[in-house]
Amino acid sequence: MKSKKNLTRFSYRTAAFEGWRLCISRGGKTFMRYFPDKKFGGARRSLAAAERSLARLKPLLESAKRAGGKLSPTLVRKAEKLLEEAV
Repeated sequence: MKSKKNLTRFSYRTAAFEGWRLCISRGGKTFMRYFPDKKFGGARRSLAAAERSLARLKPLLESAKRAGGKLSPTLVRKAEKLLEEAV
């Protein structure tokens, strides 16, 4: 499987980690979450979970109002909570 924009495939067999990493930066803040194959039941399912999270996170960040080019602390907490709840 190939990496996609904002989604990167990691396959570290020696470190026992295989999965996807969602990473998106907006307004001076980087949001990142790992989606391990083990937890989600395989590469396709972890990719699907990462894509769902990205689909929910991207519109939230794009429509956000910025103060001085930065995201508000409230929006940052909301985005981080959204990533924590990703299933």
